[in-house]
This record gives sequence, structure tokens and C-alpha cells, in this order.
Amino acid sequence: MEGRRNKYIAVQYKLYTVDEQGEHLVEQTTPERPFDFISGFGFALEAFENKVKNLAKGETFTFELSKEEAYGDYEQERVLDLDREMFAVNGHFDHEHIYKGAVVPLQNEDGNHFYGRVLEVTDEKVKMDLNHPLAGAKLLFSGLVTENREATKEEIQSLINHLHGECDCDECGCGHDHGEGCGHHHEHEHGEGCGCGCGHCH
Repeated sequence: MEGRRNKYIAVQYKLYTVDEQGEHLVEQTTPERPFDFISGFGFALEAFENKVKNLAKGETFTFELSKEEAYGDYEQERVLDLDREMFAVNGHFDHEHIYKGAVVPLQNEDGNHFYGRVLEVTDEKVKMDLNHPLAGAKLLFSGLVTENREATKEEIQSLINHLHGECDCDECGCGHDHGEGCGHHHEHEHGEGCGCGCGHCH
């Protein structure tokens, strides 16, 4: 099967981090909620997409991605102390959404969207970690391709709308719960297939 663009791919998988102590399960999709994406749009990690895009429906896979192929090194400079005023709504701090452990959507001055994890909230600052939750980790994917076909025009248009922010869901229009902000970008609840191979997330 040639590696052409605009293929609709769906996979079920288990995702593990790998270290000296062994393998640690961090995410698992379900048959009802596989990770699906359209190739060629940068919606999935490039290395992940390259591993699965030429596999036929029904084929299984097991492969590792180095931290360089996945989410890179954990960078301490991506941990920022931001003024509480940045998270005020109508003059009041947004306690409902900004609390230790929360993952929140952010936007920089260039209009790029990304996610940050709240590490600490003080009287003056919010400590925010902009690293991907799996930064610095070697990843192991093991799973099954449940669909691999040419994407329909409607599916492609829906993805384009999503990428341009023309969406219906509460945060980004993907129709999924971003859960813990994985990347993939992918948008299922973390632990239930957030698509860390996809880059929604993620």
C-alpha cells in the first residue's frame, strides 16, 4: 500500500513509556474510541504516522519511538511563572479552570494554540508547565490497524475546519475530550485513548 496523502487511518493501541525499570502503560484506546487521523496533515507524530500508514486493515504492530522521534527532551525553561491576572475572567481569578493539575488551552502572540499543565497557584503567580506530558520519554506502541483507506472529501473538510478552529466542541472542535492535553493532538480522554501518537494532544 503506497504512502499517499489523505488516508483515513484508525488504530487501537496500548502506549507504554520505556525506562530502566521496564514498560509502563500510560494510555489505551478502546474499540469504541480508536485513535483516528488523516495522513499528511501533521495531525499525528510523524514517526508514528510513518510506522502505521502503510499497514493494511487488520495488521498488528509493535514499535518504539525514541524521545527525539516523540516529544523531545523535557525542558525546564518551558516551566513558566505567569501572573495570576492572565487568568482573570471579568476581573476575578478563574478558580474553576485554573488549579493544580489542570490542563488548560493557551494561545501565544502568534495565534498558535497549545496546552499547559498547572503546577502551582500562589497569590501572585501561576506556575505552568508547557512541556508535553510525555516529553523526555521513550515510547512503545502496540496495537492493531482497524481502518486504512482513502479519506472522503467530507472527512478531509472536517479536519480542515478543525485545523482552522471552525469547531463545535468546547475547546477545539475535535469533538473529543482533551483530557490531559496529550497531542495529539488527538482528542480522547487521557487513559482512554488521547492519541499521544497523534499529536493532538497530541
